[in-house]
Amino acid sequence: MTTPATPNAAAAPFVEPLAGDGPTPERTLDGAFVRQRNWFNTRFGPGPDQAPVEPGRYFILGSLGCGWARRQNILLRLLGLTEQVPFYLLTGKDEVGWIIAEQGNDIRQRFGYDHLNGFYERTDPAYQGRATSPTVIDGQTGLVVSNNYHLLPQDWETVWRPYHRPDAPDLYPGDLRPEIDLLNQQIFDDVNNGTYKVVFARGEAAARVAFDVYYARLADYDFRLSTRRYLFGDRLTDSDVRLFQTLSSFERSYRPALAERFGEAATKQVWDFPHLWDYARDLFAQGLADQQEQYYLGWAPDQTGQYLARSGFGPQGYQLRPPAETLAAWSEPVDRSGLTGSPVAPGPGGGGSAERWTFA
Repeated sequence: MTTPATPNAAAAPFVEPLAGDGPTPERTLDGAFVRQRNWFNTRFGPGPDQAPVEPGRYFILGSLGCGWARRQNILLRLLGLTEQVPFYLLTGKDEVGWIIAEQGNDIRQRFGYDHLNGFYERTDPAYQGRATSPTVIDGQTGLVVSNNYHLLPQDWETVWRPYHRPDAPDLYPGDLRPEIDLLNQQIFDDVNNGTYKVVFARGEAAARVAFDVYYARLADYDFRLSTRRYLFGDRLTDSDVRLFQTLSSFERSYRPALAERFGEAATKQVWDFPHLWDYARDLFAQGLADQQEQYYLGWAPDQTGQYLARSGFGPQGYQLRPPAETLAAWSEPVDRSGLTGSPVAPGPGGGGSAERWTFA
């Protein structure tokens, strides 16, 4: 996958813009959902067209109700980069776009913006798409560095390594990178974005295909994890964080909309895949959802005892189980430490294609 030199300069072939059509800006002509491309793609590094790695210079604006942003927050925490690259909250949307939190930062005072859009317009006055969560801002210039949630994790895991905490896990080991890149692409297409392909499809055939692919992929990973503690054997990697992103939010955020479309009986829960469910709880027990993230997942109350108001997708009035029951289920102990398994697994790269793959 190569980052386009001028992403979003024009709509992709056979894609129909949907101005004003609710939350979906684009779809294919056969009714499938097509996600807006990421506009700002600067990488961190020493190169002339890269952003220099300088702790304290940058910050992230994101909503922890957004899986793409929660992924960055998890990674920064695991790697020990939370002080080097602070994460500041976006607190919802209005007709202008994402709103910057009034408390917990001085961004409004420093830059004069109360919406994320202000930074996009400052960086590229011609920009006409949605400002998206997460976005990395250069605190010295007020310019957007990147909103490419696909590639940011690789930079946190590699060029920011000198600033990792001493016992930080190696989430992107050199010997597995081609296989991780391939699996990450599959996780994004079929799982992370797979739920959106169902929710925002405008054609029943497109929604059905996405629904079937999503559950087929969960079954695939359930089999893979029956003999492996993590997706690549006994090593926690970037791929595990990406899969956890959707597994943790599925019940309360995405599943109601899938069940509305295809029925309760046909719409499985994560715990219907026993190895996948044990794996997800294992990751939770290792801290992949802290207290703040649990609040935004709808599992736990804030400091005042209040729970997040109903969020996610699905019909109004849809009955979710009480948050305390959800948190209790995720907190059930599980021991997968005896599972090692091989990093070689069925799936992307298993047929010998990994060495031909490049992920920019």
